[in-house]
Amino acid sequence: MTNDDWLVEQFEQHRKHLLNVAGRLLGSSADADDTVQEAWIRLSRTDVSTVDNLRGWLTTVVSRLAIDRLRARATAREALTIDNATSELPAESPHLGPETEAVLADSVGAALLVVLNTLAPAERLAFVLHDAFAVPFAEVAEILGRSVSATKQLAHRARIKVHRADPTITDANIDRKRELVDAFLAAAREADVTALVELLDPGVDLHADDRSVRMGSQPVVGNPDAVAAVFSGRAQGAVPVAIDGGVGLGWIIDGRPKVVWDFVIEDDRVTHINMLADPETLSRIELAPL
Repeated sequence: MTNDDWLVEQFEQHRKHLLNVAGRLLGSSADADDTVQEAWIRLSRTDVSTVDNLRGWLTTVVSRLAIDRLRARATAREALTIDNATSELPAESPHLGPETEAVLADSVGAALLVVLNTLAPAERLAFVLHDAFAVPFAEVAEILGRSVSATKQLAHRARIKVHRADPTITDANIDRKRELVDAFLAAAREADVTALVELLDPGVDLHADDRSVRMGSQPVVGNPDAVAAVFSGRAQGAVPVAIDGGVGLGWIIDGRPKVVWDFVIEDDRVTHINMLADPETLSRIELAPL
């Protein structure tokens, strides 16, 4: 087998995954195929001996190409609709093949496509790569050219919009996340710093909105010890709440939220907390005590 044959074989092993990524990001089988083909061209011109993880490298290339297309669409004010998006997914295509079309049709459901089209390009990429394909935030941040913290916020905003627009899209791990919030609240009330730190990801950060800052909170608090200190011995009046399909804590007075701590939980650890106190923001949140 020649080196060229080996490279083709390696690429074909990842083609379905790449089409799936591009399909979810772009919502178009034709654009997805073009993007994957362009990734192949770039791969064929690359010294693969310098690539440690070919699947990850190709995912990054496809993602960057896709976000370029999304930004071009936004600039040109092009908006996909259900009609033109689904019209690009024919029953058969001699170019893509029925099997590939089936992969894309399954990955880009009509309802989800409509929701994804409401997201900004960076939000869409952060949400799809992390939530759909489990790409670590550090890698997504590198693709976007942003900090890990900013990338987490992008994904979080996207997740809120997705849940708000389509409440049928739910988190399969929601029960476990509720248990973690209960444990977090108990540790906070008991001033158990050790227990709090154990529930926090090493890269955790807490971001407060402008209203929270005016109330005395720090704009950003990073590292587990500092975040644990913020909550230790406090949150006596807080209750666990469901927030736009996610979970967190809320300080509720007379049935109205005054402050909400919106948690991002990954791998049984709290990775990010948004502290929200702006009345306009809170009025748009779907909140329910757990």
